[in-house]
Amino acid sequence: MKISSSAFGDGEEVPVKYTCDGEDVSPPLSIGDVPSEAESLAMVVDDPDAPGGVFDHWIIWNISPDADSIPEGVPTEGVVGSLEGARQGQNGFGEIGYRGPCPPPGPPHNYRFKIYALDAEIDLKPGIAKEDLEREIRGHVLGEDQIVGVYGR
Repeated sequence: MKISSSAFGDGEEVPVKYTCDGEDVSPPLSIGDVPSEAESLAMVVDDPDAPGGVFDHWIIWNISPDADSIPEGVPTEGVVGSLEGARQGQNGFGEIGYRGPCPPPGPPHNYRFKIYALDAEIDLKPGIAKEDLEREIRGHVLGEDQIVGVYGR
């Protein structure tokens, strides 16, 4: 399984457009080598370097396993019609959908874009927390990958 972005490479800086200092829209992502038995995909974007502990920036699941990409600017709505009904959870800002890097001044933070291929669709309501999704996908992960973007202020 593989995830990448045309906006930044693994370990490279996330462009300002995809942060709170820019348009704060989700970056374009490419997905490849999804296991053939996958029934859905899920993704979590978080910041392990946040001062208060891991901070969640995006929780999205029930993405079609046939999707070879997630377009830039996914709408911040509970159910994403343009992604065949994928659902989004609540980020650390208390909002639904993607919110980009927004670290305090200081050293750059690492932002992990983690994707999972699952052997089932996940029956959770929009707006749940990352912990709820992580609990539900346990035992269902067929493959996973991540790309890390870096951003500092």
